Amino acid sequence: MKSRLLTGLALGLGLAVTAPAYAQVKLGVAGPITGPNAAFGAQLKNGAEQAVEDINAAGGILGQKITLSVGDDVSDPKQGVSVANKFASEGVKMVVGHFNSGVSIPTSEVFQESGIIQITPASTNPKFTERGMWNTFRTCGRDDQQGGVAGDYLSKNFKGKKVAVVHDKTPYGKGLADETQKAMNAKGLKEVVYEGVNTGEKDFSALVSKLKSANVDVVYFGGLHTEAGLIIRQMRDQGLKAPLMSGDGIVSSEFVSIAGPGAEGTLMTFSPDPRKNPEAKDVVARFRAKNFEPEAYTLYSYASVQILKQAAEDAKSTDGKKIADVMRSGKVFKTVIGDISYDKKGDITRPDYVMYVWKKGADGKIDYSGNEVGM
Repeated sequence: MKSRLLTGLALGLGLAVTAPAYAQVKLGVAGPITGPNAAFGAQLKNGAEQAVEDINAAGGILGQKITLSVGDDVSDPKQGVSVANKFASEGVKMVVGHFNSGVSIPTSEVFQESGIIQITPASTNPKFTERGMWNTFRTCGRDDQQGGVAGDYLSKNFKGKKVAVVHDKTPYGKGLADETQKAMNAKGLKEVVYEGVNTGEKDFSALVSKLKSANVDVVYFGGLHTEAGLIIRQMRDQGLKAPLMSGDGIVSSEFVSIAGPGAEGTLMTFSPDPRKNPEAKDVVARFRAKNFEPEAYTLYSYASVQILKQAAEDAKSTDGKKIADVMRSGKVFKTVIGDISYDKKGDITRPDYVMYVWKKGADGKIDYSGNEVGM
C-alpha cells in the first residue's frame, strides 16, 4: 500500500513538473465604471478589452496571454487608490487608466511603489507627468496645450466681447479653465466672470443669473459633460443664448442627452477624430459590430494597450521599468490613433488639439464628428 502511494506521488510530481506552464501578463484598466461619468469609464474599459482580445488572438505579449482586471473608481480619488492597491496585490504589471486627473495623480504613486507602469488615455492635467516619476505616461495631450488652443480661439473670435470662465473645482476642470484663462489673458482678452461650481450640483440658477447680469457673450467651462449639459440647459431656460465652450471632458453623446437642443453651437477642443484614422478602420468596425460606438477615449485606451505590448516586446520583458525605458527612448509606436512617441516626461510628442462645434446633422442628431472649425 505504502509502495503504491509513493508511486502515485512520484507520478503526480512528474506530471506537475512536465505539465506546460501557462504564464499570463496581468493588465488592469481603471476608470468610472459606475457613477455620473460611467460613459467615459465604458470608453476606457471597452477600448482595453477589445485590444486585449485582438492581441491575445495574435499570440499575446512575448507568447503570454493577457488577463484583464477591471477597477471601478467612480471618479473618486480614494476609490481609485483602493483600486490601485487591489491591482498591486493581484500582481498587475501594467495599468490603463484612470480617466480623471484627480484620480490618476494619487494612484500613480501607488503604482510607482509597486513597480507598475501606467498609461492614462484621458488625464490631461500637466502635474501627472511633471513629477519626475518613471511610470507615468498618457496617450492624450495636456491642459496647457488644450487651454492654449482654447484661449487663442477666444482671443481671436471673441475679441472685445464679454467672456465668463467657469470650472468644476477639480484638478482637470480648474486646471483646464485656468490654462485657457491664462492664454486668453496673454492675448489681451480679460474675463468678466470667474466662478467655480461643485461636481454633482444640479441647480445652476444662481450662476446663470450672474452670467445674465454680466451680459456674457460666451461661457468657457472647465469640467465634464454632466455639469456642462445642465449649465447649458438652464442657460437656455433662462433665455441666455451665449454659446458654451469646453474641452475634452464633454466628448460623449450623453452630453447632448443632458443639454438638450441648446447643445447646438457648443464649441469644444479635442484631438482630430481618431475614428477617421485609416489605421483604426478594422478596429472601429469590430466595435460597431458589438453595437458600441468607439467615440472619444475608446481608441486612446486601445492604443495604450498596443503601446504596452510593443514596448514589452522591444524590452523582451514585462518588467515595468524596462518597458518605461523603451517608451522614453524615442521609439515610435504604431497605434490606432496614429504614430506615437514620448518625451522624457511621458507626454506624447505630437500634441494635436482642434476646435469643434456641435451641430445638428441630416439625421437630426447633434454631434461634433466632422464639424471642425477654423482657428
